[in-house]
Formats: sequence, C-alpha cells, structure tokens
Amino acid sequence: MPPENIGSKFSPWYIVLIIAVVYLAATLLMQSNTKEISYSQFRRAVVEKRVSDITISDTEIAGTLISGDKKKPKETPFVTVKVDDPDLVALLNENKITYAGKVQNTLLLQILLWVPLFIILGVFWFYLMRRSGRGGPDFMSVGRSKAKIYSEDQVKINFKDVAGVDEAIEELGEVIEFLKSPEKFQRLGGKIPKGILLVGSPGTGKTLLARAVAGEAGVPFFSISGSEFVEMFVGVGAARVRDLFSQAQTKAPCIIFIDELDALGKVRGLNPAGGHDEREQTLNQLLVEMDGFDARKGLILVAATNRPEILDPALLRPGRFDRHVLVDKPDKKGRLDILTIHCKDIVLAKDVDLEKIAAKTPGFVGADLANIAHEAALLAARRGKDAVDQEDFDEAIERIVAGLEKKNRLMKQEEKERVAYHEVGHAIVASMLPGADPVEKISIVPRGIAALGYTLQPATEDRYLMTVTELKGKLATLLGGRAAEVIVFSEPSTGAHNDLMKMTDIARRMVKEYGMSEKIGLVTFDRGPTGDLGIDMEAPPDYSDDTSREIDNEIKRMVDEAYRTADTILKREIKRLHEMARRLLEVEVLEGDELKRLLGKEIKVQTSPA
Repeated sequence: MPPENIGSKFSPWYIVLIIAVVYLAATLLMQSNTKEISYSQFRRAVVEKRVSDITISDTEIAGTLISGDKKKPKETPFVTVKVDDPDLVALLNENKITYAGKVQNTLLLQILLWVPLFIILGVFWFYLMRRSGRGGPDFMSVGRSKAKIYSEDQVKINFKDVAGVDEAIEELGEVIEFLKSPEKFQRLGGKIPKGILLVGSPGTGKTLLARAVAGEAGVPFFSISGSEFVEMFVGVGAARVRDLFSQAQTKAPCIIFIDELDALGKVRGLNPAGGHDEREQTLNQLLVEMDGFDARKGLILVAATNRPEILDPALLRPGRFDRHVLVDKPDKKGRLDILTIHCKDIVLAKDVDLEKIAAKTPGFVGADLANIAHEAALLAARRGKDAVDQEDFDEAIERIVAGLEKKNRLMKQEEKERVAYHEVGHAIVASMLPGADPVEKISIVPRGIAALGYTLQPATEDRYLMTVTELKGKLATLLGGRAAEVIVFSEPSTGAHNDLMKMTDIARRMVKEYGMSEKIGLVTFDRGPTGDLGIDMEAPPDYSDDTSREIDNEIKRMVDEAYRTADTILKREIKRLHEMARRLLEVEVLEGDELKRLLGKEIKVQTSPA
C-alpha cells in the first residue's frame, strides 16, 4: 500500500486504543497473587514459625506465608511494609527463619513500563504534526526552501498557451534566447539581466508567463510565493533564501520565480516595533544572494507583483530587478486571442461570435475571460444544451459584472417601482449625454449581494483617455437614478449608495488629480496610496486647510451641477420616464430593439464647463 493511502486510512483512535492496551498490560503485570499483611501479623507469623524465605528490601518485606494442615501446608506469597524495628533480626534468628537482603531497583521497572508508552505518544504527536502539515522530516528542516521544483520535462506550458501580452512575450524572448545559447551573448561581453520583474494587475497572467518562459527555454523552474519565506521564527526566511539559491545553482541554467514579491520586498526601516524584523532579514538575504550569483551560469530570477510602488528601492536598482516588464490588461485583439485559447475545448454553437464578446469586455483580464468561458459552458450544461451559444456567453458576462440572479428575492411592490424608476433614470440620462456608452440592458431582477437592479452600459471600445465632458456625463448618469426617485416619489432612498460612492470618487479625482477645476488650477494633490516613503498607508495631506476647503467646495460644485443636469433631462423626459418604468415593471428586463425604441432618438445636451 502506498504511503499516502496508509495516511488516509490511519485513524488517531488506533493510537488511543494502543495506549489503553499498554496501560492495562502494565497494570496487570504489576498486580499478582501476593497477599498484603500488616507488620504485626508478620511478627506474629514469625513467632508461630509460619513464614519462610524472607527477603528484606529497603521498603518492604516479602516471603511465603504457611497455613493449613502440617501434612498439606498451603503456601501464599506475602508482602508487608518494612518498619524500623531493631529487634527484627534477633526475632528471625531466634525462630530460626532464613532471611536475605535485597537492593530494590524500581527505576528500571518504571523505565520498562513507561518507555513504550512514551514512544507511542511520540508516534501519535508525529502523526498529528504530519496531518497539520508541520511534521515529519520537514519539521526538523524548517530552514529549507519550500519552492516547488519543476524539471524541464514537467513544464508543459509555452508561449502558445499565453495570449494578450504580445509585448511582454517579445521582451522576454531575449531571456529565452540567452538560456538556449548563452555563448551568443557572452562572445560580445553581453550580460543578461539578473532579475526580471513582471508588473501588472491581478489576473493578467504574470505567473503563466513566467512558466511559459521556462517551458520555451527547456530549463528547470523553481516556483515559490513571497509569503512562504517569512515565518515567525527569526532567521528561517533568510535560511530559506540561501537554500533556494543553493539548489538553483546546482540545476543551472534554470529560472527562479517568486510570486507576490511585495509580501517579501516591502520598503525597509518602517517596522513600528523597531529593530530588524524577520521580513527585513529575509529581504536583506535576498539582496545579498542576488549580488552573489553569477548570471552567466544561466540562473535568472523572475518575480511578479501588482504593487511595485511599495517595493524597496534596493530591489529595483541596476544589477538586481533592473528590467521591468509590464503585463497589461489586454486590448480587444488580446481578449479575442485569450477567448480563443479558453474556448478551444468548449463546444461552441454557430451563433457564437468571440470577437463580439471581446468587444463587450474592455478592461477584463485573462482570468476574467477564462471565467466567462467556463461560466458559459456551465450554464449551457445546466440547461441541457448540446453546445454553448451566444446567450450563454452574454449571461456569463452579466453574472461576472453584476452577480448571480436572485429571482427568489421578493420585494414589495413599492420598492420594485422605486428600483424601476431608478434604473430607467440612469438609462435616460445616459442616452441624452455626449460620449456616454450606449445602454444595452435594464433589469430589475436582483443580482449579487445588494444589487436590486442594474443598467448595463458595456464600453464599445478600449478607452485610455477621457475628456471633461465625458466625465461630467458619467457624473450625471450616476445621479440619474437618485434624481428620478426624487422627481417621482418626492424623496430619495438608500438605493443610490453605490452610485454616490462612484460619483464622489470621479469628482474627487477630477479636482485633485486631473486638474479639471478652473478654480483649483492645474495642480495635483494626490501622492498615491503609499506616499513618498512607499509605506502602505494613506499619506498625510501636503496642502493647507484653506486649500482642502476649496477642494471640498469644488467637488460639491461639480456634484451639484451634475445633479441639476440629470434633473433637467428627466423632468423634460418625464413622459418617457413613466412609460419605460411601467414597461420595465411588466417584463422586468428591457433590452434589444424594444429598449432602443423606448429610448427614442438621442438628444445631446451639453454640460456647462467647470
């Protein structure tokens, strides 16, 4: 039976049973047919000459007690407590009873009885440590690296399995060429970068890209997370770093990949407890190892992070992580390539247009697109379809964007009407403003945790810049739901909470970061989430209280202006507002041609400048 099967079938109750059996056996061994008598009974028996074979030890007197008929005497072993009796020897000699002394060694007996029990308890403790993941050989070698090692024939991923990051692949191609033929670079005195830092948002494929580099180069791949270095025991992290590089040197050429580098490489010197904590010692050891290894042997360190701004500057200097590769969110072509890879094993219906899906998902990363493909396949299978069609993909996108449908969540009719007017208010304002993304769907079917309805406005193209007019249009659109509630019901509700958060964030950025307020001017007051020192906290403001007051006033002015714009549009389109809300209450979902008909011809309304 393999070891893993033994561990899975072994139960801790077996250990408890063994301990009980050993304890019972020890108890039985210590027990015998020996009769305990008092010392006075013993003296009386000596006088009556009914004892023999006396053995005297430090603590007790043992022997044989004779009783019954003299022709057929009965002999019974006895024991009594030794008393400090100076006349005992004389008494035994007087009655001509033979006796002997004995040195009692109770320690050996206790060892023989209790050592097996301790051994069994040790096995039990060892088993529990193994089950908790901290026992076995690894417990005694806590300083060894926890990196997973993949040999060159185990890394099956190559650049064909990676899409949407063509620029990053092209930049990493140089690394592959060096690992395959280092003499080409060494002949001219060139040196490959020791460290390559992959920077990008979560889910963009940084880890996948690192494994693809190892697969393309055909070299061993060491993979470890930054958090696996740091432990509560001082010195363990540094020992693991040394062991990792020692193992890698023996297998060079190879690639060491450290995921989530920010868990290990945060800026030093900011420990609130003072002194050097374990993480700083681990980081120091990593810096030393990066200076010590020879890149000409083909040992390359690749790391990934989505927070490069908090990394220690010593990590980013030339000679360490001196090459930064951006793994950005894919564009439309990249999204199409990613969808093609994830859909190659999915049975697609003829109406599926992956290019259309790619166009509807700007801002989605590779992990999001993989999730869309898998969700669509699950939806089709749940409905008993023979292939995954376009409807399944559209619903998968909505599920990821807005959450799972909650058709069983019951709302009062008054709340349902309020949600309908709220969502229609968003849609009407969006259709009347310039630069707004077209409204594709309005729904009052609850989704996710708190969404009672939603208005779907997927971007039609990738955007990298936005104008003042477009941002003001977004502000007015977000406030359209609140304005519709006030117009129809004469008071607002808590339904606009999420809209207000998004709207306030946009307005604050317009004033503090983008310089879009004429009163504040072309000044930015945002130093980022980490400040100048790189610490992971909100930096204190570096402007006066008067300036802070002006910023707050400008943000409020922009919000009030956006609300007036939304209010003006909806009061002018009040008939359309009631008509669309009534229809939405009937069908719960408006989309397609009916939605376009109800929205009618778009009337562009320009907002006033800041």
